[in-house]
Amino acid sequence: MTVTVEAPAKINLTLDVTGRREDGYHLIETVMQAVSLCDQVTVRQHGKPGDIVLQTGEEGIPDGPSNTAYKAAEAFFKAVEDQGIENPGILITLHKRIPVQAGMAGGSADAAGTLWALNRLTDARLTQEELCSVGAKVGADVPFCVMGGAAFAEGTGTILTPLPSLPDCFVVIAKPDCGVSTPEAYRRIDRAVLRRRPHTSVVEDALCAGELDTVSRELCNVFEEALALPEIACIRRIMREHATLGCCMTGSGSAVFGLFSEETEARRCAAALKREYETVFCCRPCPHGPRELSENDAGEL
Repeated sequence: MTVTVEAPAKINLTLDVTGRREDGYHLIETVMQAVSLCDQVTVRQHGKPGDIVLQTGEEGIPDGPSNTAYKAAEAFFKAVEDQGIENPGILITLHKRIPVQAGMAGGSADAAGTLWALNRLTDARLTQEELCSVGAKVGADVPFCVMGGAAFAEGTGTILTPLPSLPDCFVVIAKPDCGVSTPEAYRRIDRAVLRRRPHTSVVEDALCAGELDTVSRELCNVFEEALALPEIACIRRIMREHATLGCCMTGSGSAVFGLFSEETEARRCAAALKREYETVFCCRPCPHGPRELSENDAGEL
């Protein structure tokens, strides 16, 4: 049996760092939204019992135990061992579209897709809540990537309150050549004196009311100010020149997204950005997490 799923990326409509625990982990408050830019995760039985083989086909992406998809497989089989379900030997194949070091949870999306696919492959029948609990052992963004849609996240990012997704719109995403490692981003945030913080409750209320304009006006990410990357300012300028409703860096960087109500404006903005940057996407809000592809759809990216 082979299971192939699409695993959506995420953007942060707001992101604030509110403190730091004694163990060094930072506390955050953020509103996250899944988008239709997806990685494709395929899991099939392969090799001898206990084997986990990972194929990425991408330079610079690990294919061993340090990969979040590999960690997710290990965590899944540990979680279902009480059911008597054992690893029959699996092959995980990742087809990447979500850029790395972009703040879009590409690795976490792959982990979420792996958990979803293994749940289907083994017929373990874990609930979404149970898959989120397993995902939290792998990475802070994995539970949201399992759930998808939109949510308010707090704590280290694993305490989730579901929200209505963004009203239908178009999301243009551009990533500059520079990337930002998450540890470095948090080191900078610890030293930063921030002038603006997000109004998270306003964005939550606006999502509940379906007010795209309000959400767009209130986009805010404290990492953008702390990192102060010149490329981010350049992307934002191009987006503003093309009538974005609002734009913001996502996660700890370095991708920037802009929201548009009209497809024509979004496509024009994406075309202008592509003249300056190699990594540009035009997508839409996604109301769900990983979804299985049919045999006809699998392999189409």
